[in-house]
Amino acid sequence: MSDVVEPRLRSAAEAILIVADEPVTTAAIAQALGLEDRLAEELLEDLAAEYRGERPGSRSHGFLLRRAAGGWRFASVPEHADLVEQFIIGGATARLSQAALETLAVVAYRQPVTRGRVAAIRGVNVDGVMRTLHARGLIEEAGAETSGAILYRTTGEFLEYLGIDSLDELPPLAPYLPRVEALGEIVEQADELAGRRTP
Repeated sequence: MSDVVEPRLRSAAEAILIVADEPVTTAAIAQALGLEDRLAEELLEDLAAEYRGERPGSRSHGFLLRRAAGGWRFASVPEHADLVEQFIIGGATARLSQAALETLAVVAYRQPVTRGRVAAIRGVNVDGVMRTLHARGLIEEAGAETSGAILYRTTGEFLEYLGIDSLDELPPLAPYLPRVEALGEIVEQADELAGRRTP
């Protein structure tokens, strides 16, 4: 790209990104700007670096350009997250409850999964929480089992909520699981509490 054309392409990409209500793919930017995908990717990477303050003469911004849900999206910088949240919601809480977060985690790691399976894993009724997650656009229906039970999966909005580009970026569960010996102790304690001591 020539130095004369590049500023126009950069501002055009910014114009598209600023009005988009969902992440914009590199291919969509390339098509809109009449570029090859590779050049569009370079342009977006360069813009992202500029907003992070990594280019000579660039200043810090209150926003950044990041990958999210398979595309690119503007987002406020993390250090202003509390201020932005207060401004948008006027002090009302928009955070998910602990129950909603736990349910969302089960869906994320076990998807596609039925509501009954989520309830079995959590050990509580999850109907209300699943309705809330669905209403917020964090989960969606993903077909049904042969039994007719509806399957659920996470959405692109979920990826944006976590600030990740794909499910591959979810942290592995193994480090958070108890050791095998600890599992045995947990079973013994549960049996003891239930009055069913194992021999």
